[in-house]
Parts: sequence; structure tokens; C-alpha cells
Amino acid sequence: MDLKDWILTLIVLLIPCVGIVMYFVWAFESNGNINRRNFCRAQLIIFAVLLGIYLVLFMLFGVVAFSRVVGY
Repeated sequence: MDLKDWILTLIVLLIPCVGIVMYFVWAFESNGNINRRNFCRAQLIIFAVLLGIYLVLFMLFGVVAFSRVVGY
């Protein structure tokens, strides 16, 4: 991929709903560009890890905040 392909890829990925769909399309297509496929797979893994961390922190701090409101 050359520079204009990367710029076009990043612009498409910035569009909110289209970007998420394109991450999955490019990550799991079998005959696409290997560099774009690996980039999208890496981004999806990073998103999954961050989502997991977010959910754990949300549960921990949500329980603490809820227990203070209820009075336990």
C-alpha cells in the first residue's frame, strides 16, 4: 500500500458507523491487502482489550458509587 491508500483507509475508518463495519470487513477478508488486514486485526484486538478494561473499571467504580448512594 502506498501513501494515498493509507490516507484513504484512515479517512474511511474515521466515519463513525462505516469505520466499525470496515474494520471487520478488512480484518476478515481473505484476498485483501495483507498490511491493511493486519492493521485492522490489531485495532480490533486493541479495542477488545480496552473494552474489557473499561467494563471492569465501570463495574468496580459503579459498585462503589452505587453503594454510597444506597448507604451500604
